[in-house]
Amino acid sequence: MSLRHATSCLYHAELQRKLRSRLTFAQLAILIICLTTVGSAQKTSTTDAPFNVNAYRIGERLTYNVNYSKFISAAHIELFVAGRDTFFGHEGIQLKAHVETKGVVNVALFSINNDYTTYVFPDSGLPYRAQRVTRQAGRATEASVDYNQPAGAASPARNASETTGTLDLLSAVYRVRAMPLAPGASYYTTIKNEGEEYRAQIKVDGRESIKTSVGSFDAIATHVNMKSGPDYDIQAYFTDDEWHVPLLVTARYRGGDVQIELAASAVAPPPRTSTTRTVVVPTTPKPTPTPKATQTSAPLDLPFKVGEQLNYRVYLGKATTPIGSLNFEIKTRGRFFNRDGLQIIASAETSGSAPIAIKDQITSYVDPATLLPFRTEINYSEAKWRHTRNYNIDQDRGVATAEGTSERVDIPVGTHDLISAFYSLRTFDLTPKKSDAISAMAIHRPRVLTVTTVQRETIDLNGQKIAAIMLQLTTDDAQRDQLQIRIWVGDDARHLPLRITAVTGIGQVRAGLIVIPAR
Repeated sequence: MSLRHATSCLYHAELQRKLRSRLTFAQLAILIICLTTVGSAQKTSTTDAPFNVNAYRIGERLTYNVNYSKFISAAHIELFVAGRDTFFGHEGIQLKAHVETKGVVNVALFSINNDYTTYVFPDSGLPYRAQRVTRQAGRATEASVDYNQPAGAASPARNASETTGTLDLLSAVYRVRAMPLAPGASYYTTIKNEGEEYRAQIKVDGRESIKTSVGSFDAIATHVNMKSGPDYDIQAYFTDDEWHVPLLVTARYRGGDVQIELAASAVAPPPRTSTTRTVVVPTTPKPTPTPKATQTSAPLDLPFKVGEQLNYRVYLGKATTPIGSLNFEIKTRGRFFNRDGLQIIASAETSGSAPIAIKDQITSYVDPATLLPFRTEINYSEAKWRHTRNYNIDQDRGVATAEGTSERVDIPVGTHDLISAFYSLRTFDLTPKKSDAISAMAIHRPRVLTVTTVQRETIDLNGQKIAAIMLQLTTDDAQRDQLQIRIWVGDDARHLPLRITAVTGIGQVRAGLIVIPAR
């Protein structure tokens, strides 16, 4: 997916007429993903296909960008595996989705901002309850459906090649990921949504390599034939691994090309099962004219704690004399701007020996559960350049607004700022050769930030040998590795950033942690 600004297009009444149909554009977008996945929910024999519950990765968040015809970023889709617990009297897995139109499509054609929640049995993937919130023209409508199907069982199929049980759109997305996508196989399926029934045949064409904005992948290629209604010429590509993550989906809808591309993916670690937890007692923040913090006793299930300070000396090239400092501090946890949050402050300052005078500070207020920011305060001073902005970030609607101005930036749901991204990578699964992609706000616009675990190695830090993991950070710019950002984190549960290197306007710089903070 490309996170470019939405292209300005003239509004055509003819296009509006083309988009009117009983299957809305937003429904089609999520339906395309579903139809290209659920078809493999069962083999063409009557024997049940293998079911891998580990494919429902708790904390997994996938964000997709939707392009339609000449409209860039016409909509976005977010899929989230929210948790596994007892819901409505049954053990289940909670799945969530958000679909929203953006830009010209949202203003001139139709405004859609829908949320879907489905609860599925963990041993079959079949839904037992689904909820939907539809927002249109400033009104919200809620609806729910209870499915009368037993856990772990499937109702008889009408023929041997058909999936059994009832699937809604959201449960269908994940059902395939617990099943094999066998090359050369062909499957049939039926999905019900809002009283409508869709039948489709999916064929697995084989394997090929594809390139997206978040990287290149070995993929499984498929195509879908609609057995009822129009033929949307759906092509879909999935990761060739045990999770079968949808990477890219293309289709034709009313004469226009639809493209759904993975924009960001991340997996937050599940809560720790240890019965012993460190309860963090928040400190009292210094008085400021804006945020007001109140104490909270809820513990943090994170690899860092309130009060942690990371202080670095910064060097230019191979020089041994520092030219400045870089500091991070999780200042406090409290109630800021009417919500629970962590206040994190990052500052960078050069000394007299530096070729340029820099004094920058970013303050980020993040949700302790997701580490996503809801407010970012920026104050940059670099030579004669000054830049000050306070962004309020609506993660539900995918919008960042600059306080006191008319500036409004459309962002993918689940977008980080620079500081929250720095701390979030410490929660990733840093297995060598593994990559995670997230959306990160870089001053004026979001970018795709890909974090790749390169290798484990031992580094020398202040004369001490430390086991570390080397990370490579790239963006979705034309030159993905232009900044050559590398971070070495500790090879333990805390993943402390020990060393940072990058190429900047004044040359290559490196920052080394001065003191490793106590646990």
